[in-house]
Amino acid sequence: MDIAEIAKASGLPASTLRYYEEKGLIQSYGRSGLRRLFHADILQRLALISLARSAGFSLEEISEMFTPQGPEINRQLLLTRADELDRKIKELTSMRDSLRHAAVCSAPSHFECSKFLRLLKVAGKNRFRPANKFSKNKSTGKAQKT
Repeated sequence: MDIAEIAKASGLPASTLRYYEEKGLIQSYGRSGLRRLFHADILQRLALISLARSAGFSLEEISEMFTPQGPEINRQLLLTRADELDRKIKELTSMRDSLRHAAVCSAPSHFECSKFLRLLKVAGKNRFRPANKFSKNKSTGKAQKT
C-alpha cells in the first residue's frame, strides 16, 4: 500500500505518517516513484498508536512498545495509565456534576453555593497559586510587600 492509500484508510494525513516514520514508529519497505510503500499490517500498528495516544501515552512511550518482532507492551505501564485515567474520570465526573448543579442552583449568587465553591476549590487545586504579596528580604530576613 502506498502512503496515499494508508492516509485514506487510516484517516491520518501523509505528513503524520512521514513524521511517525521519522520517529521510528512505522517503517516503509520501499518506494513507488516518490511515494512510500507500506505493508498492509501498518493499519493495525497505526490503530495501536492511535489508541495509545488517546490514552495519553507520549510518542516516546509508544516507540518503546515496538520491537522488530512486533509490539511488546509494558503491562505495568498500562496499569499505571489506567489508574491515572480512573483518577481523571473521577475528577471530571465530579466537575460535571458540580457544573450541572451550578446551572440549576437556586442560590442568589454562585458564590453563595457550597457545591459551586467546592468546584472552584477543586479546579484551582494545584492549577495555579496566587501571587505572594509578601516575600522575605534576603539581606534582612524580614517580610516586605512586593
